[in-house]
Amino acid sequence: MQHGRVERRDAYFDNAKYLAIVLVAMGHAWEPLRDGSRSVTALYNLVYAFHMPAFIVISGYFSRGFDASPAKIRRLVTGIAVPYVVFETAYTLFTRWTDGVPDRPITVLDPLYLTWFLVALFIWRLTTPIWQKVRWPLPAALVVAMLATVSPSIGNDLDLQRVLQFLPYFVFGLCLRPEHFRLVRRWKVRVLAVPVFVCALAAAYWAVPRMTGAWFFHRDSAEELGAPAWYGPVMTLASFGCSMVLVACFLAWVPGRRLWFTALGAGTLYGYLLHGFVAQGSGFWGWYSPGWIHGPLGEITVTLVAAAVVTVLCTPPVRRIFRFVVEPTMEWAFRRDTRSPRPPETQKTPAEQGSHWCPRGDLNPHAR
Repeated sequence: MQHGRVERRDAYFDNAKYLAIVLVAMGHAWEPLRDGSRSVTALYNLVYAFHMPAFIVISGYFSRGFDASPAKIRRLVTGIAVPYVVFETAYTLFTRWTDGVPDRPITVLDPLYLTWFLVALFIWRLTTPIWQKVRWPLPAALVVAMLATVSPSIGNDLDLQRVLQFLPYFVFGLCLRPEHFRLVRRWKVRVLAVPVFVCALAAAYWAVPRMTGAWFFHRDSAEELGAPAWYGPVMTLASFGCSMVLVACFLAWVPGRRLWFTALGAGTLYGYLLHGFVAQGSGFWGWYSPGWIHGPLGEITVTLVAAAVVTVLCTPPVRRIFRFVVEPTMEWAFRRDTRSPRPPETQKTPAEQGSHWCPRGDLNPHAR
């Protein structure tokens, strides 16, 4: 990029980030509707099979340039570590009230709800230089994930079970190049994605009474899910294959041109971190109490409201209000690096780089 010019954001990835965060919000909104509705549960399981992997794959793709330089480490601290501490504290205090647990401890070792993903991204990005040096990074990451599923002793500290089980998706993203995204965006792939998704939805509907969708959450070992240990490695490979097919279908449908929501793709970290308060508070405020909410009209209404809420939370006014905690500059905390400084016009915040748009968390009663 030439000095004096501002690099244009890629509309395709901003569109992908916005559409993915909408799916995240919808998934959380469907959580209280699953009991008694096989259709909602099928949609819920289908979305959870690919929306988190999609976030992680693209996060890995945008982490390819992480070299552990002082500037990158600083961005890692201000863009991930600090928001994690702030929102972990905020969610703990909020859920003390909404869950009626006044003594819930504030701890950075046991991520609550959405915050687990910030911990994961911090660890994955720190290990990026290692994965870029390994001869077969994806097979190695899959082995790590498979071993995690047979290791219930890993425990809950830093949610390492999920960090390790989702690792292959991040490493897969590190291995991608621009031409790979061009491949999935061909019209033949877009057409093929339609029957694939239809079959996936039918399979999800069939599986609702027959198996748990918790395998796609990747937060428990096989033993903790009540399955033999050997199920863990098998399900790791099976879920990875299924999820990546659905991710490819999702990415094939993402439009590449600028649309009304493209600019919102730069603010998906805000939508991710803030919508959890609405999702968590909705039960406490009795939004799901009316009987009609659990019927078809209510399910559609909940879906549209979730999409609208997260859309608002990604808008520039909301980002300006919360930038001090989501993207703090913290100039006071770092030494000035006088070695080959970048021109001011080329310096971008983490969100402008598209590096932290991430996000699904598990806003459900079993997330912690």
